[in-house]
Amino acid sequence: MIIYNLFPLLAGNLSNWQPHLERAAEMGFDWIFVNPIQKPGMSGSLYSIADYFQLDPRIVDPHSSHSAEEQMRAVTQTAERYGVRMMVDLVINHCAVDSKLPEQHPGWFVREPDGSIAHPSCIEDGRKIVWGDLIRFDHQHSSDREGLYRYCREVVEYLIRLGFKGFRCDAAYQLPRHIWQRLISDIKSRYPDVVFTAETLGCTADQTKETAQAGFDYVFNSAKWWDFNGSWLLAQYQIVREITASISFPESHDTERLCQEMNGNEAALKQRYLFSALFSAGSMMPMGYEFGFRKRLHVVTTRPADWEQTTVDLRDFIRNVNALKKRHKIFQEECPTSVIPCQNSNVLLLWKASAKTPEEALIILNKDPWNHQHFYTENLNTHVQAGAPLMDVSPEYPLDYIPTKPFSYDLRPGQGFVMVTARDASGAENGPLKHALRQLNS
Repeated sequence: MIIYNLFPLLAGNLSNWQPHLERAAEMGFDWIFVNPIQKPGMSGSLYSIADYFQLDPRIVDPHSSHSAEEQMRAVTQTAERYGVRMMVDLVINHCAVDSKLPEQHPGWFVREPDGSIAHPSCIEDGRKIVWGDLIRFDHQHSSDREGLYRYCREVVEYLIRLGFKGFRCDAAYQLPRHIWQRLISDIKSRYPDVVFTAETLGCTADQTKETAQAGFDYVFNSAKWWDFNGSWLLAQYQIVREITASISFPESHDTERLCQEMNGNEAALKQRYLFSALFSAGSMMPMGYEFGFRKRLHVVTTRPADWEQTTVDLRDFIRNVNALKKRHKIFQEECPTSVIPCQNSNVLLLWKASAKTPEEALIILNKDPWNHQHFYTENLNTHVQAGAPLMDVSPEYPLDYIPTKPFSYDLRPGQGFVMVTARDASGAENGPLKHALRQLNS
């Protein structure tokens, strides 16, 4: 999945979404993810849904002769004409505090000791933060678990009827594993092509593994926060990759804009997009990243007027990276991946070996988006197991000839070389590669 996140409050009403669909398709994205589109409660937050079977009035064109649902179906059909499928947020761990559901189904909600309905909360910097505009569904101990489950399934089927072919399941780890197993199984029995992805940010590696085992096609990983040095990301990656695939992203609607964090450094934007796209099977990018937007997306206050006029245009680079990901199977799967030590600590040397095809890849990435960094190795071929020559498939500044013995190069700020090769069948079954794969798997 190569996903473009269309943020509905920035895109505006549905009649204005077509240029964004077209631009995403032109850049090589094959999925478009849309944050919640259902009617919100009094807070106005996209993630505080009051009515699951009505669309958010802020995205409905009031001048259209078509109903809200017809407008939405027209958008999903337009996307499919561009060769892009659409997925949407599925928020069934909580709803808006002013929803009518507590009156209609009081047994569906978590209760505090005093009998009041519980609000979701978290601990941040030692302080408890409570979301007062939300109330928690009780999927585990509800007195009407079957009724709550059937309601959630009806929500999924409603969104499928609108044309959505995939779901990003918000805070998926907060629901019991057996609920997801049943829901995913029920839906896929009727709609086998529907894809379920799990948002698991902020949970432990064990929680991520537990959630992934519920049958999700993908989980979102934490590659965005990796500093290219620590061991934690690869450790998490190895835990999950045998169960399901994962999705990386350079920024999201929950984070600051990377362009703002990096003070407009385009090399940093390219570096992070390249790494996110090639590290794991799936990747996602929010709208505006391609133009270096700096204003953070907000689930309540963002409006189409927040569209920024910039001098940044990364569309060609992103198109090249996405095309590279599509051409080589190794970048479409979770596979044995290892960091190889090198002389310059400011350079990342990442080795990947496909478990499904003969492909291997070597990524040489300048961790420093501000300065040139020198990379040197006496023999580049010693870092791969394949006997075939390495090919440079980098999205920028590819080498026509790779001088492997030695290899010496001054990497531009944030620059990444992407090299691929292939091993023969005997090399995959015998010798050092088999040993390396066994070591990584263990």
